[in-house]
Amino acid sequence: MGCSRANVRYPLMLTILGFAMIATFLVLIMMKKMSPIAALVLIPALFCVFVGKGAKLGDYVIDGVTSLAPTAAMLMFAIVYFGVMIDVGLFDPIVRGILRFCKADPMRIVVGTAVLAAIVSLDGDGSTTFMITVSAMYPLYKRLKMSLVVMTGVAAMANGVMNTLPWGGPTARAATALKVDASEIFVPMIPALGVGLLAVFVMAYFLGLRERKRLGVLTLDEVLVEEKAEESETVLVGAGSKPGKGAGKGTGRTGGAGSGTDASDASDGSEGPEDSAEDKAMQVLDPNRATLRPKLYWFNALVTVVLLTAMIMEWLPIPVLFLLGAALVLTVNFPHIPDQKARLAAHADNVLNVSGMVFAAAVFTGVLQGTGMVEHMAKWLVDIIPGSMGPHMAFVTGLLSLPLTYFMSNDGFYFGVLPVLAEAGAAHGVSPLEMARASLVGQPLHMSSPLVPAVYVLVGMAKVEFGDHTKFVVKWAALTCLVILGAGMLFGII
Repeated sequence: MGCSRANVRYPLMLTILGFAMIATFLVLIMMKKMSPIAALVLIPALFCVFVGKGAKLGDYVIDGVTSLAPTAAMLMFAIVYFGVMIDVGLFDPIVRGILRFCKADPMRIVVGTAVLAAIVSLDGDGSTTFMITVSAMYPLYKRLKMSLVVMTGVAAMANGVMNTLPWGGPTARAATALKVDASEIFVPMIPALGVGLLAVFVMAYFLGLRERKRLGVLTLDEVLVEEKAEESETVLVGAGSKPGKGAGKGTGRTGGAGSGTDASDASDGSEGPEDSAEDKAMQVLDPNRATLRPKLYWFNALVTVVLLTAMIMEWLPIPVLFLLGAALVLTVNFPHIPDQKARLAAHADNVLNVSGMVFAAAVFTGVLQGTGMVEHMAKWLVDIIPGSMGPHMAFVTGLLSLPLTYFMSNDGFYFGVLPVLAEAGAAHGVSPLEMARASLVGQPLHMSSPLVPAVYVLVGMAKVEFGDHTKFVVKWAALTCLVILGAGMLFGII
């Protein structure tokens, strides 16, 4: 009898400790009592001891690191690749187009952020989306003193909706877990996802109006007035120092892209009085930076298109593709070894911050999975669902996808929880396809989960505290998820 009670109490203890560990982590980082890296490492280590499995901590961490090592490698070389593409000017035309649309209107800038993030998300990779979006929009947000958490929040929500594309990951996982066709899951969901994306644009519009009310609408000439000489900020993350604004004097010297030996070779960025405000705005990209390679523009564009195509078609593993791509563009664009070292040094901070965060997250996920916390948390949630909700299991799954995909990896949710929920739904006549579609609802919130490596690319490049991003985005992302769920039910998809 005593043994039986102990067997019952142990899963309950794991469930409680699992939720307590996650809550402790979120509270500490949102209150800024610990850095995300420290919290991701120390908190799970402490709870692993509480569970009584401290002796196995090493095994759990190694398992977690092993599972996330390919992701860390992909992020490292992807940051180098896209950092070099930013340095050489591949994305300058995109940014100029956005500048022309946005001008100095905060509302247009926030909406432009959502549109750009949604478009770039078509490649199916969140890290790529965030690198391009932040690189393009960061200069405008900094110049206008706009809230950077608005940028990260809007980008994360737009990417979360687009992450449901069949090649994005969640749809393929749901299809595999429930043994159904991915296209049969995704295609009927398009109307609901379209409503969700529209909701993101509407939220971006109102958030932009709020920023406009706070800051006012400035002209480009007002935005680009001379700034204090001692102020030196990076206007293109990992790709350049702020151009000197010699307003009225025409003696401002533009900095090279990033830190490195190239910077000293930058040409003079003086502005004549005949320059238009738009021409001045273009200089946030420092058109005279020494790393520009205009003669290699189409080569770099072709390599990038081929790389993204190979990624979508899965010709090679993504880490291998970015490793090869980074080596190729470094060699072609910067044939001299000192210049290559300078480019690597310019992006070293981003690489170290992101890869460090991923390996720290491996400790968190390794302990959650290794101790069995995730399994028992999921089982507890499924068990507390009333039997009367059986015929509405698709709706229940949609609701549960919000917290579960936020606190768990997609693999844990789709391969561990969804089959259990689907089995319960099948007993009440709910089809696996409905369950699979409902499971996609939580993705806009999932993309800001502390267990998603790409979110660290986003906050790292935007120089935003993860806790600040979390406090801002959770309510808006949850609302987006509920809009998708409501639209799915309205259209009879879920």
